[in-house]
Amino acid sequence: MSLLELRHVSKRYRHGARHVEVLRDVTLELHEREVVAVWGPAGSGRSTLLRLAAGIEAPDAGEVRFQGRSLAPGSAIAGGIAHCNATLPGVGGQAVLEELLAAQLALGVRPSRARARAWEALERAGAGRCEARRPFELDRAEAVRVSIARALLLRPSLLLVDEPTKGVDSLERDAILELLRSLTQERIAILMTLDKGIGLFASDRALSLTHGALRGHLARELAPVLELPLRVSG
Repeated sequence: MSLLELRHVSKRYRHGARHVEVLRDVTLELHEREVVAVWGPAGSGRSTLLRLAAGIEAPDAGEVRFQGRSLAPGSAIAGGIAHCNATLPGVGGQAVLEELLAAQLALGVRPSRARARAWEALERAGAGRCEARRPFELDRAEAVRVSIARALLLRPSLLLVDEPTKGVDSLERDAILELLRSLTQERIAILMTLDKGIGLFASDRALSLTHGALRGHLARELAPVLELPLRVSG
C-alpha cells in the first residue's frame, strides 16, 4: 500500500473573471522511506501540490489518500503529515527554542518533556545553534533547518518540504538535502519541491510540473549529473 496517493487531482483558482487550472489530472504515489522531488518553474503549482498532499486544501476533482484513507482537509497533523515551509514566520518575537516549546505545550506535552523534544528536534535538524535566535535573525539555511525541526516535532511519517534549497548556498544546499535523505532512516518519506534541477541527487524519483501536469521519472543514480532544470517529455 502506498503511503500517499493523489488520484487524478485537479485544482483551480479564480483570478478575477476567469479560472486558472493550477493542477490538471495529477496522479502520484509515494511510498514509505521514499524521497520524491518535484521540479517546476515559478507558478507551476508546486506549492499547491504540497498543500493538497498536506490536507491544507481540498482538490476540486480527484482524491488524496494517506495510508489508504481519504485525506480530509485539516486532518494532516493527526494523520502523521508535516508541512514544512521556511518562508512562514515564527510566532511573534519568540526565540526559536521557545517557539518550539510553545508548540509542544499547546499539544498538551509536559513542560520538561516539551523542552527535551524541542532540543532533540533542533539538534536532529542541525539547528541547535539557532535556539536563542528569533526567526527574523536566521539566514535562509538556518530558517530551513528550523522549519524542518518544527515539522519533526509532529513525529510525521510523511514530510512535505517546499523549496528547501531556494536561496541557500551550494554547501548548505547539499547538507540540507542530505539531512532530508537521512530522515528516511527514521521511516519518514519526503516529498519536496525544487525551483531548479540542481539538487535532484537526494531524490529517488524526480518529476516535473508544468502547465498543471505532472510527468517524468528519474532514477536516483542519474540525478547527480544534472546541473540544469529538468526537462522531461511526456
